[in-house]
Amino acid sequence: MLDLPVPPISRFHQLHYQDEPLLLPNAWDFATAAALVADGFPAIGTTSLGVAAAHGLPDEAGSTLHETLALAGALVRLPVPVTVDIESGFGADPRELAARLWDLGVAGVNVEDAVGDARAHADLVRGLKDGAPGLFVNARVDTYWLGRDHDTTLDRAHRYVDAGADGIFVPGAIRDDDITALVRAIPVPLNVLAQRPLAELASLGVKRVSTGSLLYRAALDAAVNAARTVRDGGRVEPATTYGDIATLIPTPPEED
Repeated sequence: MLDLPVPPISRFHQLHYQDEPLLLPNAWDFATAAALVADGFPAIGTTSLGVAAAHGLPDEAGSTLHETLALAGALVRLPVPVTVDIESGFGADPRELAARLWDLGVAGVNVEDAVGDARAHADLVRGLKDGAPGLFVNARVDTYWLGRDHDTTLDRAHRYVDAGADGIFVPGAIRDDDITALVRAIPVPLNVLAQRPLAELASLGVKRVSTGSLLYRAALDAAVNAARTVRDGGRVEPATTYGDIATLIPTPPEED
């Protein structure tokens, strides 16, 4: 298995260089993120689908910059590192966006290529690192989702690493041989989706496992199922109490 060197930087970077993969749950609001932190998760990510859908906006349309920044500003109150899904950069200047997020206290970003122009995406990655060198830039390569070949995936991954990417995310990589080949060929931590048991992914050398939009979709199902149960005269299982949720929300700091 590839022995990855540990960069001498942030706690969030170091979470990618442990024996066990970083399991990163992706939240769409403060309360969900706070509940995950209370359950012991060492870092929190956001889900662009969850953020967009919660605001009645489409995902992957570059329309949630304001909502993403507002959520980031809230999540940094949590006592763990926060990484933000910025889709393909929202059309913003990557240096300015990275600097703004870094100033808020954000530890990392996830940025997707949607199999667009690889050179342009490498420039985006480079711009993010220029704007905030300490920011963990996780460059998503969408080739497996879109049925492109393995060599195309590696070419894009290497371009993004050369541009400064700290991690490579390949959603859709599920098979043993695909994951092993990616781990061996990519000189930074590999991130995949939580589509297999964590122990299996760990044995293959994966360093970060993201839930993506899974938690948001599961929460949507749970909400509809609870409402349906009430409508149909059934009994809903006990849920987190009002008081428990209230304890997750810290008192806002007093203004000077």
